[in-house]
Amino acid sequence: MKSLEALLEWGGIKRKIACLILSGIALLASMIGLPGLPFDPAWAAIILCGIPIILEAVIGLVTAFDIKADVLVSLALIASVLIGEDFAAGEVAFIMQLGALLEDLTVAKARAGIEKLVRLTPRTARRITPDGEETIPAQQVQVGDLLRVLPGESIPVDGMILSGSTSIDQSVMTGESLPVDKTTGDTVSSGTINRFGAFEMKALRVGEDSAIQRMIRLVQSADAGKAKIVGMADRWATWIVITALTAAALTWLATGEIIRAVTILVVFCPCALVLATPTAIMAAIGNATRHGFLVREGDALERLAGVSHVAFDKTGTLTCGTLQVSHIISFLPHCSQERLFALAAAVELRSEHPLGKAVVASYRQRTSQELSQPQQFQMIPGQGVSAAVEGHQVAAGNEALLTALDVPLSPQACQTAEQWRKEGCTIIYLALDGELAGALALSDTLRPNAAETIAQIHAAGVVPVLLTGDHEEAAVTIGTQVGLAEIHANCLPEDKLLEIQRLQSTGQMVCMIGDGINDAPALKKAHVGIAMGGVGSDIAVDAADIALVSDDIRQLPHLLRLSHRMMGTIRLNLTFSMALNFAAILLAMTGWLNPVVGALVHNAGSVLVILNSAFLLRWQRKTLC
Repeated sequence: MKSLEALLEWGGIKRKIACLILSGIALLASMIGLPGLPFDPAWAAIILCGIPIILEAVIGLVTAFDIKADVLVSLALIASVLIGEDFAAGEVAFIMQLGALLEDLTVAKARAGIEKLVRLTPRTARRITPDGEETIPAQQVQVGDLLRVLPGESIPVDGMILSGSTSIDQSVMTGESLPVDKTTGDTVSSGTINRFGAFEMKALRVGEDSAIQRMIRLVQSADAGKAKIVGMADRWATWIVITALTAAALTWLATGEIIRAVTILVVFCPCALVLATPTAIMAAIGNATRHGFLVREGDALERLAGVSHVAFDKTGTLTCGTLQVSHIISFLPHCSQERLFALAAAVELRSEHPLGKAVVASYRQRTSQELSQPQQFQMIPGQGVSAAVEGHQVAAGNEALLTALDVPLSPQACQTAEQWRKEGCTIIYLALDGELAGALALSDTLRPNAAETIAQIHAAGVVPVLLTGDHEEAAVTIGTQVGLAEIHANCLPEDKLLEIQRLQSTGQMVCMIGDGINDAPALKKAHVGIAMGGVGSDIAVDAADIALVSDDIRQLPHLLRLSHRMMGTIRLNLTFSMALNFAAILLAMTGWLNPVVGALVHNAGSVLVILNSAFLLRWQRKTLC
C-alpha cells in the first residue's frame, strides 16, 4: 500500500497533467482565434499554469528570499498580461509547467525501505523465568534475561547461546545466504533467523542497542545525509533575474517602448533551460529501462556520471548467490567420485539445510539418474545428517559430525580441505559405514562476464572495490578471478557504510552495487545505489536509486557510459538555450521581436532541446572511452 506521501505526490502529478491538457487546448484555441468568445482562451493557461508559478515565487521570496527561475517567469507573466499579450503569458506558463512535470516524473515514488526494515524487527520473545516460559514483547527484554528461541523464529535481541546447537541465517546482517552453525558460547544477532535447533540464550544488547535497530538508524542517517542536485535553472536563477531585469530596464529607458522590455522578459524566461535537464534525464531513463535498469531517483544518473569508485557486494552481485558442488574427492579405492556424489546427494535428499539442497541440486544438474531414498534419516543441528542408503550407513557434515562419530580425519583430507577453503569453498565430509570416504567442496558461481564487466569499468577510469560480508579466503578468490585489487572482507553493514564514508571523506564519489538487506545502509549512503532487482531483497531495492531488474551486470558499463552521454546532452542543451536567449534579447532590444513572436521563438528553442534529448532514447556505444 502506498504511503500518504506517495499518494499526495501522485495526486499532484495528475493535477499537473490535467492542467497542462486543458491549457494546451486553450492555447490552441487562442492561436486559431475562435470567434464569439468573451475572453482570450489563453487565460485558462495563465490561471491553471501561471498562478501556481506566481504563488511559489512569492512564497519563496517572502519566507526565505529564495530566488529561483519562477521569479523571472512570474515577472514575465505579469508584464505580458499588463500590456495585453495574453497568449505570450499563457505559452510561457505552459512550457514552465511542462518542465516542472517532467522533473516530478523523474523523482522516486517509493520510500518503503525503512518501513520494511522496521517490520523485520522481532515482535516477541520467549523469556525463561523461575515459573516457566512466558511470551513477552521483544522491547521488554532486559539485559541478562534468559530467552529460548525455537526453530524458524527470529532472534529477538543480541545475545550469547548458553545451551543448544543450531544454524543461524545471518543474511540480514552479512548478506551471505548460507546459515552459520552456532553452539554454546557463540553470539547471535537480533533479526537473524534460527533455522534448525532450539537453544537458550542470554540477552546482551537490547532495544536501540540491538543489531537490527542499529542498521535501521544507519539507513535513516545515510538517507538524510545524501545531498540532492539543484536544478541548473534554479542554480543560476539569481543571475538570470538580475540580467533580465537590467536588460529590460535599460531598453525601456533607452527606447521608451515598454513592449520591448516585456519582450526581453518573455524571451529571457528559462523555458529551454528548465527543459534541458529533465528531458535528457527522461530520455536516458527510457534508454536505461531498455537495458534492464529501473531508475528510481530522478537525479541518480546525474550523480552516476561523477562517480570515481564502484563498490561491489560479492554474493548475489558478482556471483549468482547459489552454491554448486565444485570439487569431489574420494579417499576409498572402491568408491569412485561418481558413486560418492550419488551417496552424498541421497543422504541429503531430505535435508532442509541449504548445503544439503545445493548438493542435491548439483547432482540433478549433472545426471538424470534417480537418487536412492534414504532410510532412518537423522538431522543433527550444527553438524550434518546421517541415513541408511542402499544398505550402507552414510553421514555427511562438518568436522564436528566426524568427531561425534569417532571418524578421524586423515592428513590428506586435512590438506585437501585447507586448499579448498583458501579457494573460498565450503566443505562437506562423507563417512561410509564409520570410515572417512571423501569430501565435497561447494562454492558460489561467478556471474558470466563478471571479469569483462570489471575490466570495462576499469577502462572507464572508475575504480572497482569489493565490500563483502564473506570471509577473507572467499573474497580474495572471487576478487582475484574478476580482477579486483581492492578487497574488503568480513564486512558488517556498518563496515560497508564506514568504508564508503572513508572514500567520500577524501572527495571521491562512490556508487554501491548490492543485493542484500545488509547492503541497505551502504546503498543509501553512496552517491548512487544500484540494487540487483532480481535476486536482491525488497529492502535493498527500496534503499537504492537504481534497480538492475535483469541482474545482468554486463549492462553496468553501458549505464556508466549513458550517464556521461546524458550529461553531455544536458550541457549542449544548456549552451544552446542560453545562446538562444541572448540572441533573442538582442533582437528584442532592437525591436525585431514582439512578445508573441518572442514566445514562439522561445517555444521553438524548447522543442529543439526536447528533440536533442530524444536522441538519448536509442543511444548505445560499444566501447568505453
